[in-house]
Amino acid sequence: QVQLVESGGGLVQAGGSLRLSCAASGRTFSSYVMGWFRQAPGKEREFVAAIKGSTAYADSVKGRFTISRDNAKDTVYLQMNSLKPEDTADYYCAASSRWGSIKTPNYWGQGTQVTVSS
Repeated sequence: QVQLVESGGGLVQAGGSLRLSCAASGRTFSSYVMGWFRQAPGKEREFVAAIKGSTAYADSVKGRFTISRDNAKDTVYLQMNSLKPEDTADYYCAASSRWGSIKTPNYWGQGTQVTVSS
């Protein structure tokens, strides 16, 4: 079992930055593919980024968001720059046992809200 707790959400103006953190506990953190997803009001949850040895990003965030991890701290981060109002959503941390299944992860965090004002 893996528990995931996100933090770092908040209200920011367009063009600003936020860094989300996700602290993991439970089984060996380094063995998991870690990802971030988001869900805007009235929309389906969508993939944002993932990391293990390599990284992957949704086209909508490429060049603006950076995912990273610190295996010594069992934490994954999402640095979000040049934020846009359309980035407004609840952001969820997720863990998957395989890279190929990152879009259907085994574990989810409870989410943290990000609001970008225009």
